[in-house]
Amino acid sequence: MRKGKGAVAQAKVAERRFGPILATGALILGLAALALPARSETVITSHGISTFGDLQLPADFAHLPYVNPDAPKGGEMSQWARGTFDSLNPFSIKGIAAVGSSIMLESILTGTLDEIGASYCLLCSTMEFPEDRSWVIFNLRPEVTFSDGTPLTADDVLFSYETFRDKGLSDFRTIFAQQVAGAEVLDAHRIKFTFVPDEPTRDLPELVGGLPIFSKAHYEANKLDMEETSTTPYLGSGPYLLDKIDIGRSITYKRNPDYWGANLPLNIGQNNFDSLRYEYFADSNAAFEAFKAGVYRFRVESSSKTWAEQYDFPAVASGYVKKDALKSGAKASGQGFMFNLRRPTFQDPKVRQAIAMMFNFEWSNQSLFYGLYTRISSVWENSWLAAEGTPSPEEVAILQTLVDQGLLPSSIVTDPAVMAPVSGERQLDRKNLKAASALLDEAGWMVGDDGIRRNDKGETLKLSILNDDQPFERVITPFIENLIALGIDAKLENVDTAQYEERVRNPDYDFDLVVEAARGGYFSGSDLKQYYGSETADVSAFNIAGLKSPAVDQLIEVVMAAKTKDELTIATKALDRVLRAEGFWIPQWYKAENWVAYFDMYSHPDTIPPYALGHESLWWYDAAKADALKAAGVLQ
Repeated sequence: MRKGKGAVAQAKVAERRFGPILATGALILGLAALALPARSETVITSHGISTFGDLQLPADFAHLPYVNPDAPKGGEMSQWARGTFDSLNPFSIKGIAAVGSSIMLESILTGTLDEIGASYCLLCSTMEFPEDRSWVIFNLRPEVTFSDGTPLTADDVLFSYETFRDKGLSDFRTIFAQQVAGAEVLDAHRIKFTFVPDEPTRDLPELVGGLPIFSKAHYEANKLDMEETSTTPYLGSGPYLLDKIDIGRSITYKRNPDYWGANLPLNIGQNNFDSLRYEYFADSNAAFEAFKAGVYRFRVESSSKTWAEQYDFPAVASGYVKKDALKSGAKASGQGFMFNLRRPTFQDPKVRQAIAMMFNFEWSNQSLFYGLYTRISSVWENSWLAAEGTPSPEEVAILQTLVDQGLLPSSIVTDPAVMAPVSGERQLDRKNLKAASALLDEAGWMVGDDGIRRNDKGETLKLSILNDDQPFERVITPFIENLIALGIDAKLENVDTAQYEERVRNPDYDFDLVVEAARGGYFSGSDLKQYYGSETADVSAFNIAGLKSPAVDQLIEVVMAAKTKDELTIATKALDRVLRAEGFWIPQWYKAENWVAYFDMYSHPDTIPPYALGHESLWWYDAAKADALKAAGVLQ
């Protein structure tokens, strides 16, 4: 079972369209103008850029290696989303944006689903940059048009940056201003970005190239405001545009028949559906019943219980609905119970450690999850970046400087990486209960005659777990029961999605524990400052825990400054080791598969790319299969 939200689906759409940087929100930023430098330097002209090494695809590639270039166009891909929505502005903390509300936007560069750290020209034909990557020029394709037929120019790119700079989320603006010195329009189809001297520039061409671009004229004519909710979508150049909307209930996007980039090698075999429809439901149980009834036709399953027990309805038995487990090579999501470190109670690491020991994954996996999941301990679980065992000499060289500064205990360079607590077969593990009790005693939380722990001020040790996913109650309730046995006044607090987003994302951060993701990319950079940096911890929409650690801050700088893949790997492992030692979350689980169920009217390429399922773009509608379902009376 995994927690699933409309926001997760929105992030997947953004990741496919803009690459992993935007999907994690690291590009809601802007720039100021700066003149061209006069110095002479060697300039590289390329069809893309890679963080390390060479690009996998040559300039003259015909299509992406994992697509079916002959995939037919047509039909509808229909899915579900949980909760509700009231906005089509995905760049504001106000309101709840609809799934796919950024799908109409494209970026200058785009990533692929089988290559890490590579970006290829989409809106540009070529890009120019010096060896030190201190600036970049994008040569925009003159044939690019917005979906209303008007041309996309460098002025639109500059306006998009300026709007994000003035109206975007404050944590993004803060970090980006430290890295980007300015932008300058060179002509109608050329724009240059210059980066701040002495800042690591490894990722910056890809960073600025990943920003979504929208129409200046449309934005101004419709009096849009990036800080406010809006039901007017941005005008972009992408292959899809808004078709139908029923606020809070359903939204449909249609493929633009006049899409400028339909025959671009990057797009051959992609964007195959005529429409993408999302139906909203209050919870996954209601959504599952709707799927069985054919209200929507494709379902990515997130519940182990549903996957193991409930796919026994007649349409599955007859083969009309397919149930597949497709291999995934992606890193784990980092899902876990996230502490709100802004609460005084949770600033004591002994308290956090004691609470973490009361979540029994082993019992949950066998009793609730049918043994289908694997426990995670690392932010970079299921990748080569996860810290393992004791630190390597190279890691020690990094960590020792922080020990010498008094920012880390000396044990960080000698002890194995922190692993998630291990429990026994019973729900309440007595050994862990005893150890957790000792930790709370040491922290000054003593058990009273009523069985409740209090400190020397008489304050009760209490917490609530905020939840907006009704089926997830079966996971949280045993955890609550174990916490109560420990003497904590613990409770489950169920709210709807709108309340959840308001309490978790607003500046008050009104929660104790929530289920969220500890984020991290394969080739991480300044995005880590939004996820874990002290500077933006009290304003960030992504540093949910509010982590403030001088050691983590310095390690983020080391990661950003890495010049080779090996250096980045060592620095990331060192950072992972320290993040795990901070104990800001209670890691949960992952599975190396995509569970999907769908009416047998869709087909997919023989090879699924390793880092994404790609069902909204790479799969296609099979008219012959759909006709057979209609003839059998399965589809209306």
